Amino acid sequence: MRLKISLLKEPKHQELVSCVGWTTAEELYSCSDDHQIVKWNLLTSETSQIVKLPDDIYPIDLHWFPKSLGTKKQTQAESFVLTSSDGKFHLISKLGRVEKSVEAHCGAVLAGRWNYEGTALVTVGEDGQIKIWSKTGMLRSTLAQQGTPVYSVAWGPDSEKVLYTAGKQLIIKPLQPNAKVLQVWDSYGRPLYSSQPHEHPITSVAWAPDGELFAVGSFHTLRLCDKTGWSYALEKPNTGSIFNIAWSIDGTQVAGACGNGHVVFAHVIEQRWEWKNFQVTLTKRRTMQVRNVLNDAVDLLEFRDRVIKASLNYAHLVVSTSLQCYVFSIKNWNTPLIFDLKEGTVSLILQAERHFLLVDGGGIYLYSYEGRFLSAPKFPGMRTDILNAQTVSLSNDTIAIKDKADEKIIFLFEASTGKPLGDGKLLSHKNEILEIALDQKGLTNDRKIAFIDKNRDLYITSVKRFGKEEQIIKLGTMVHTLAWSDTCNILCGLQDTRFTVWYYPNTVYVDRDILPKTLYERDASEFSKNPRIVSFVGNQVTVRRADGSLVHISISPYPAILHEYVSSSKWEDAVRLCRFVKEQTIWACLAAMAVANQDMTTAEIAYAAIGEIDKVQYINSIKNLPSKESKMAHMLMFSGNIQEAEIVLLQAGLVYQAIQININLYNWERALELAVKYKTHVDTVLAYRQKFLETFGKQETNKRYLQYAEGLQIDWEKIKAKIEMEITKERERSSSSQPSKNFSLKH
Repeated sequence: MRLKISLLKEPKHQELVSCVGWTTAEELYSCSDDHQIVKWNLLTSETSQIVKLPDDIYPIDLHWFPKSLGTKKQTQAESFVLTSSDGKFHLISKLGRVEKSVEAHCGAVLAGRWNYEGTALVTVGEDGQIKIWSKTGMLRSTLAQQGTPVYSVAWGPDSEKVLYTAGKQLIIKPLQPNAKVLQVWDSYGRPLYSSQPHEHPITSVAWAPDGELFAVGSFHTLRLCDKTGWSYALEKPNTGSIFNIAWSIDGTQVAGACGNGHVVFAHVIEQRWEWKNFQVTLTKRRTMQVRNVLNDAVDLLEFRDRVIKASLNYAHLVVSTSLQCYVFSIKNWNTPLIFDLKEGTVSLILQAERHFLLVDGGGIYLYSYEGRFLSAPKFPGMRTDILNAQTVSLSNDTIAIKDKADEKIIFLFEASTGKPLGDGKLLSHKNEILEIALDQKGLTNDRKIAFIDKNRDLYITSVKRFGKEEQIIKLGTMVHTLAWSDTCNILCGLQDTRFTVWYYPNTVYVDRDILPKTLYERDASEFSKNPRIVSFVGNQVTVRRADGSLVHISISPYPAILHEYVSSSKWEDAVRLCRFVKEQTIWACLAAMAVANQDMTTAEIAYAAIGEIDKVQYINSIKNLPSKESKMAHMLMFSGNIQEAEIVLLQAGLVYQAIQININLYNWERALELAVKYKTHVDTVLAYRQKFLETFGKQETNKRYLQYAEGLQIDWEKIKAKIEMEITKERERSSSSQPSKNFSLKH
């Protein structure tokens, strides 16, 4: 990726340019110490003077009034705030009329910013004051008073906090009185990245709208950087110092206000996308080159308008321009499917196997690869401009979006309808969530979501939420980045100094004891500090290091083959594969998969292979149970699902068996509750309770047990006869549909 610089031979301003701002992706306003405000039209390459300011007004900062106000949207910004050296800020219309000038600070007003809703303006000045104003220029409050000049200010995403400079510190100040003030770099007060010293002082920085890139301005210098700090490109235009940088609304170009009177323009080109053996490069604003590295075949893709966003995955290239969306199949680069976009500023494209998601300033839209519109999920307080690949995830049947208002919440939607998933319950966690990812394969009912919270703990849970609260289970700690495989439900992550692969994360729901045996780990210190997982395609993981270089890691292909066999119920092939590979990890995965699918025979073989003899014996005892309901209940108990096991037995009318599993687990309260409720085996429960207490030399203290034991004589012979009768009854019930020795149950 690099910047293509455009600079006129002669500057349009006679003095230094102090600030610039875009109205649309093709129109820019610049302000200079020569008191002129000039409009630039990039389509026609024309410039025109909008207004000549009075000689005592030296402009310092410019910010356009936001275009999106709730549901009402303007096609372009209509007015801007201009701060100046005379202590005033000026509200100026697009046509150059000064609507209002307000005395704001003692000394120069160094910066002014509208909040995202356009309901408030913040200004900072040489006097060290931070002031909040109404959109008509009425003073609301003086938020803070510093002893030194405040050079820069920004609103928080929810417009409830303000970030400003204070000497060498950055301070976050909430608008609410008496709220806690934070001095920050990140939420723990740590610098995330520090570059090498530049040759000259850095005079400007600006983030791209999607937060993936930022630009840095210095003397004769314009640099393009990744969000993690490393540099994509360094250009040396003849500009003097670049005092202000502004990104176009679509994030494809930057403009810089230069000390020698120039306005420099730079387009972002040579972006690259890779998938398997295909590499796509944006060579010009409207041209892409596709290279197949297997045969070195090259295709050129021409577009009518400039390319804004693109994504290459699942055998499709999706490209959004300023007006249209193009969908290419890797089988045919010549005839893309094309449809018009509602709004041209697409900020995010996510792909799944069956469809893709577009996010723009107006909403979230799901389309099939045939170009058919599928759904547009909505939720309260939706702000599409702050959504990114870490906070939105897509699978074949589910869309997951992290809530910005409450960062402990994840919204879950059906992909096909855009309606809330299941019973509409939100997924709620105890801590703020940083990153989310849906698994890509399998049935909808088994869909899982993995997420990293603020403590860098990795959790997994089911997305189907009906009535009962789904378990949220911890998979790992100190996880910085994660990704699911695109071919099967294998999860990988970078954990502190280790690269970890969870070959079968579902093991936590089946048999948590053997989870460590299903992992692959290797040292990750070679990736240096703060690496990111870029993709997980097939059995290859791509990691981007902190210096921007890409490292490819190949993992074993056998777990993916095992997943494929199990999803097709090819258990004999799965066992044969494990015997061929002879690795404990693969056997452990097969054991968990067999239990999840309730295939007793395979589970027994796999547990024996990893030396879990006690579990082999338990599974063997399950196989000898008389009814399929009992077998299913004991398999659920094996996985720790006690309540579900009890429900299975009660629904089948096996009340004694439901009571007995609670006795076996010493769940005395529940055992007596069931016996009393169904008016059966109260004496059995009391007998086992008495025997339990006698073993430990204890006296009965439970009031309910004392109540029901009063005057009751325990007759063990009678109780044994009743138990025998229950077992006989169960055998007779199941005799008409006796399971074979190779018993296998599916949900």
